Amino acid sequence: MKFLVALVILALVSSLASASDPSPLQDFCVAIDEPKNAVFVNGKFCKNPDQTVAEDFFFSGLNVATDTNNDNGVNVTLLNVDKIKGLNTLGISLARLDYAPNGGLNPPHIHPRTTEILVVIEGTLLVGFVTSNPNKLITKTLYPGDVFVFPIGLIHFQFNIAKTKGVAFAGLSSQNPDVITIANAVFGLNPPINPDLLVKAFMLDQYAVKDLQNKFANVN
Repeated sequence: MKFLVALVILALVSSLASASDPSPLQDFCVAIDEPKNAVFVNGKFCKNPDQTVAEDFFFSGLNVATDTNNDNGVNVTLLNVDKIKGLNTLGISLARLDYAPNGGLNPPHIHPRTTEILVVIEGTLLVGFVTSNPNKLITKTLYPGDVFVFPIGLIHFQFNIAKTKGVAFAGLSSQNPDVITIANAVFGLNPPINPDLLVKAFMLDQYAVKDLQNKFANVN
């Protein structure tokens, strides 16, 4: 019986461990676009360590504010493995988020491969995430210096309720966290999801569904 319990625990731990980026197989693996110059494969082709330079691990300019003049009033600058090649296999990335005053919104979305930790620098952010079944909203108002964690794979959002601009930085536990914005993914697909399906799923009429599909058609 003890053996079975131990086996179940081991299986659960193994499944949790496999839910994040795989561990690196060497000290580092700088991503490289040209396979003929590569010596390892771990996430992306790896640059020959003898040719590694400091620039492979460097990025400059994250102190610069970005344009938030768009529908949601938000701009995300993501530093993943495509921006910093040395992140390959290290299981981490970084983002700067700029929010417009009076309602800059990073709309409900998920990161399929990462937990996110957010620190607020400017503004006042209403943030939250939704738990899996039974669904529950976990929400908090954040001020400069506050930190909040969004668990892996859960729907979450940030909303700037201040009259001034907002700035936050986020650490993500993947070299390539990616993002699925819920409304865009559901209503902005091409080809679209069958409207009859969306009418039933969201308890809307056909006119509302078609209007949403038209609005999100060019977002993705």
